Amino acid sequence: MNSNIGDVGRGFAAFLSPPPEGVVRFTVGQPDFRTPSSVVDSAKKALDDGEHGYTRSQGSEVVCNAVAAHLKKYQIDVDANDVLISPGCKQALLYAMMSCLNPGDEVILFAPAWPSYDGMLKLIGAVPIHVPVKRENYHPDIEATKAAITDKTKAIIINSPNNPTGAVYLPSEIEDLTKIAVDNDLWIFDDMIYSDLVYSEHSYVSPATFEGGAERTLTIGGWSKIWAMTGWRLGWITGPSEVMEGVKTCQASAASHVPTFLMGAGAVALELEEEPREFFTAFAERRDVFHSLLEEIPGINAPKPEGAFYILADITATGMDDIEFATRALEEAEVQVVPGSLMPGGEGLIRMSYGTSLEQIREGCKRLKNWLEG
Repeated sequence: MNSNIGDVGRGFAAFLSPPPEGVVRFTVGQPDFRTPSSVVDSAKKALDDGEHGYTRSQGSEVVCNAVAAHLKKYQIDVDANDVLISPGCKQALLYAMMSCLNPGDEVILFAPAWPSYDGMLKLIGAVPIHVPVKRENYHPDIEATKAAITDKTKAIIINSPNNPTGAVYLPSEIEDLTKIAVDNDLWIFDDMIYSDLVYSEHSYVSPATFEGGAERTLTIGGWSKIWAMTGWRLGWITGPSEVMEGVKTCQASAASHVPTFLMGAGAVALELEEEPREFFTAFAERRDVFHSLLEEIPGINAPKPEGAFYILADITATGMDDIEFATRALEEAEVQVVPGSLMPGGEGLIRMSYGTSLEQIREGCKRLKNWLEG
């Protein structure tokens, strides 16, 4: 087996398989809503209208223009010619890494980080450097980040709002990280997939909006979360023109393009206001309910999430490690959670998603409370 592949893990896969009937599932990072009907109807119409063939590799002009317009909401000013539509955010991130990194290059991750970053970097022979975040709020430790830089460091990955922590980094923290990148001539891969799911008073801020940030930031996002389109596998990536030429080469060589009949539907989704607002409101309520119920459970401690739809809880006070907790919670309480030690820096933590109903949240928390008190 290729040595790179042998080093690559599969993240949360072992704990994402569907559990037995009746188990409350807090594991899967996807909304439980249906894709808005106007988006579905657009894709159906495109099929009926015969949009079955090849098209422009980077994506149709319509959808690339729609993404460029959407990003202006965040003061990210890009030319639509520098936007590429990819088969999901993961593919966009991999293209960014392939275009900017060489084997042996080091990349800063804020640990615990979404495990796919680690796996992708290892796939291309790059080296993930896991810098622990502050445990009290899961925000980046700026001094520790500076200390982790070596002459091999080539990039920083920022994911705010964050999976798995639920943290939304302060504008001042994004500015500090951008300055570190500028001072050390690093790329920034900005994974903004949860940018529309912010409950704190400070919103998502792009590193591209700070001095020196635009020329080194690759912005990666997609349709999965706030538009409830996880299975559509649509993402976007944009950045400096010279890097995007490399990204376009990756796509032409690897995937040609995303399905032609989905491109117009992606543009329709970006124009919606009502459905994303409804989804946001539902997630905000779930966050409040979930966190307040967890505060009543002995041995579970978690800062209140600021964004996305995850709670990362410290369970060390239960006397169990996270693997034992997750295994016994499934077997004894019939609640499925993700153990944090599947991610470097996540030992003693469990990740729970509130991409499920209030009814399931209440039932799952009741089961965990009864189990731990018993």
